[in-house]
Amino acid sequence: MSTPAVAATTAALPAGRYRLDATASEVRIEQKTMWGLVNVKGRFATVSGEGEIPAAGGPASGTLTVATASLDTGHAKRDAHLRSADFFDVENHPELTFQVSGAEAAADGSVLVTGSLTVRGVTEPLQFTAAVSDAGQDSVTLTARTTFDRDRFGLGWSKLGMIKGRTTATVTAAFRKQ
Repeated sequence: MSTPAVAATTAALPAGRYRLDATASEVRIEQKTMWGLVNVKGRFATVSGEGEIPAAGGPASGTLTVATASLDTGHAKRDAHLRSADFFDVENHPELTFQVSGAEAAADGSVLVTGSLTVRGVTEPLQFTAAVSDAGQDSVTLTARTTFDRDRFGLGWSKLGMIKGRTTATVTAAFRKQ
């Protein structure tokens, strides 16, 4: 779909509640490790969410929730370590959440998303631009790529300084009207 058509479609989405279609959505992360020589990639298999476009106008809001134990990097031993208290501590923090306080469509078809990310009980503000990759009469799919400082969320374990830089998250979120 072309950018002007996407912008027109997203602006015309009807007010109401939307639910995340988990079968058409995904959350992926990437992190450089081994002193920047290796790029570890992972995917969270379990995501859920909802959103709302207010009838009175104004920015959309919503929540995206990820089950931390569902992270899969393709390496069982690494996945077990990432689920441990050194990283996600899934026993005490089974979910990470992005609470959207505002999502506003721009004229170019993009969406400015503002909210807060909570990981391991630590909440930090996060803002990014999402692209509308698909839009229909009662649905919209947003794709975004953003980075964050994992140390700010208590994910700072790094034996011998092996893990450097910011973590990149790539999210595809497909919402369908309820």
